[in-house]
Amino acid sequence: MASWHAEPTPRRLLNSQRNSLTSAIPIPGRGSYHPPLSGTVGTYPSCHRRFQETATWAKEGSIPVELNNESGKLTPRLRLGRRVRRLRERKGLSLRQLSEHAGRYSHSYLGRVELGDQLPSEALVNLLDELFDSDGVLTELLEMAHDSLIPEYSRTFLSKEPNAVRIQVFTSSHVPGLLQTEEYARELFRRALISESEEGLDERVALRMRRQRIFEREEPLSYWAIMDEAALKRPMMAAGRMVEQLRHLVRMAARPRVTIQVLPFTKGMHTMLGGCLTLMTLKEGGTIAQVESFASGEGVHSTSRVVALTERFDLVRSMALTDDDSLDLIRRYLKEYEDELDS
Repeated sequence: MASWHAEPTPRRLLNSQRNSLTSAIPIPGRGSYHPPLSGTVGTYPSCHRRFQETATWAKEGSIPVELNNESGKLTPRLRLGRRVRRLRERKGLSLRQLSEHAGRYSHSYLGRVELGDQLPSEALVNLLDELFDSDGVLTELLEMAHDSLIPEYSRTFLSKEPNAVRIQVFTSSHVPGLLQTEEYARELFRRALISESEEGLDERVALRMRRQRIFEREEPLSYWAIMDEAALKRPMMAAGRMVEQLRHLVRMAARPRVTIQVLPFTKGMHTMLGGCLTLMTLKEGGTIAQVESFASGEGVHSTSRVVALTERFDLVRSMALTDDDSLDLIRRYLKEYEDELDS
């Protein structure tokens, strides 16, 4: 009986090692981490190494995804992070070694990616797909994770955007998304999503910039945007950033098949005050719509409702300045912001 108590069995050594390793692993912003015993069955040395590795992960802020998913829901970003970790481990690389292979990406950034705390850039995903020879799996998972950033009501609608042949949009208080500069979009998201982290803002901005590639495709898109003058007048950011946004509008207006109009204050009330409308005509000929306010939205597929919304758009278009006069107004606001910047 006495010899049984004295025998250092693997399980008893595991419990002892767990106490010594996990009781003092502070994780910034996460409290303390206690590695589970599951998944560590084996001889004591291998379990000991596993616990040591886990302690290192925790101190570096890179706990394995499945050990950090308190909700139990495997979201697209968690799925992506877990796949990156599995591919890295299959290569026999530590986070620091992967960082060396990846070049400019730090091990802490890669750790956040594996945790699902931050989405990787497209450049990093392309590099990892090549490094791990994963046949584009990580790229597909990144696309799924990007989709999860889109409001649920808008996912089906925006999934059809790459196949649109014509987009008509009206916005009542801001520049339309496909015409926004990176800094304008960032400020807009920061104001609208007051609890969003900087990493989250970066991800949303990257997605919006990615959508703008629709203007670069071989088959040109017909794009018609109407914005209320409030979008030009309201100084949503520093003058310098507004200067770049309005310069961008001037550049976009010079593109073939892109029309930008402004609905001036002098026209008074109109049929779409306080809302935004997008009409999208698809390759097969059908038109769908999306109506949005500051905190909600709705996709519209009913033919009768799409027709009614198209009539509203046509009424606003009839009230807007011509594209030439609209461009003159944009340039006047641009000069005001430039003068403010120089003063």
